[in-house]
Amino acid sequence: MQTYIGNLEKDTEENQNFRKVLYTGKHCQLVLMTLKVGEDIGMEVHPSVDQFFRFESGQGMVIIDGEEAEVSGGFAVVVPAGSQHNIINTSPTENLKLYTIYSPANHPEGTIHATKAEAMEAEEHEHH
Repeated sequence: MQTYIGNLEKDTEENQNFRKVLYTGKHCQLVLMTLKVGEDIGMEVHPSVDQFFRFESGQGMVIIDGEEAEVSGGFAVVVPAGSQHNIINTSPTENLKLYTIYSPANHPEGTIHATKAEAMEAEEHEHH
């Protein structure tokens, strides 16, 4: 059985990829993310996937069903399945470092997208 045992804070801070899947289990998935200055994940909805976000460093804005909240290192957010959401890096100088847990998994096991553009292209192919 595949597991993840590691220093999640360190792994998150060292991650340079837009998206990097660390672990995919039967009912959940652990993903590291780095949003560059001014970058966002893009407004999205996961109809049957709950999502937990933990922010390690940087500054950002979370939008869930039209409600906005500022986040920074140490903040956590839970997005219920079916909620429209986006995360935006609002820092003028610093990357936004975070990890997310999907329940159930949302990306193919082993996924690494170095950039948002690469992630968007892959999602176009996966969902169409």
